[in-house]
Amino acid sequence: MKDKKRAMGRGLGAILSAESKATVNSATDEGADKFVGNIVEVSLEDIYPNASQPRTYFDEKALNDLAQSIKNLGVIQPITLRKDGDKFEIISGERRFRASKIAGLETVPAYIRLVNDQELLEMALVENIQREDLDAIEIALTYQRLLEEIGMTQENLSQRVGKERSTITNSIRLLRLNPDVQNAIRSGEISAGHGRAIISLEDAEKQDVLFQKIIKNNLSVRQAEQESQLLKNPKSPIAKTKAAIPNLYRKAEKNLADILDVKVEIKTSANGKKGKIVLDFKNEEELEHILSHFK
Repeated sequence: MKDKKRAMGRGLGAILSAESKATVNSATDEGADKFVGNIVEVSLEDIYPNASQPRTYFDEKALNDLAQSIKNLGVIQPITLRKDGDKFEIISGERRFRASKIAGLETVPAYIRLVNDQELLEMALVENIQREDLDAIEIALTYQRLLEEIGMTQENLSQRVGKERSTITNSIRLLRLNPDVQNAIRSGEISAGHGRAIISLEDAEKQDVLFQKIIKNNLSVRQAEQESQLLKNPKSPIAKTKAAIPNLYRKAEKNLADILDVKVEIKTSANGKKGKIVLDFKNEEELEHILSHFK
């Protein structure tokens, strides 16, 4: 069985002769219709990764888990390759390619595409965006590459990836954050929402102050947005009131906000002996959510 699979991979078996494997490089070449759009077995030795692959990190444990799955079930979803002479460049499916090598396979099922370099990059980038495991910074970098290297407009990009223009704009803005903040987003230490609160501050020093507060006090996104407003206008009445609130009340605000998942504000009297708790909700659903905690 192993020899048979190897024979299929060498020259794509009966589908591609040695000559057509080297000479068919565009959809107009003779013989292209015999394999474009079909699933064919390709030798792993004839495949190489896309140098423009947006994804640069592959989790070793996840790869080994996938390799074990491939050993048991085979490669369920074919990878997509670009014909390059007598070799094949990966458009999408590098994880499956790597895992197949770990699993000891000699060939892998694949779709063959005949595309130029720009189309290759665009397909790889767009395919990358559709993955669910990307962090916000990697998504932003991918959007930026589509705009700069492919020459797309934000309107075209919005249609291509099925995202609102505002979503794309807000995503790309995260790349203006300093490397420490970007790394915190990539590692999951803070969220993209925290990043947007930080980038709303134009002053780099204030951005760092807010970043440190978020980390130190484990602020929610809403709390980070509030702190951002205070840093923008520290002389405002709200800021003065906030500054006068004891740490105990601040802690109570944070704990309640985390539990209820709404904005919470504690207001005190001039002598600090009396006060009230204000819960901010936007609609009936949020009010029902708050009330559910007191049933």
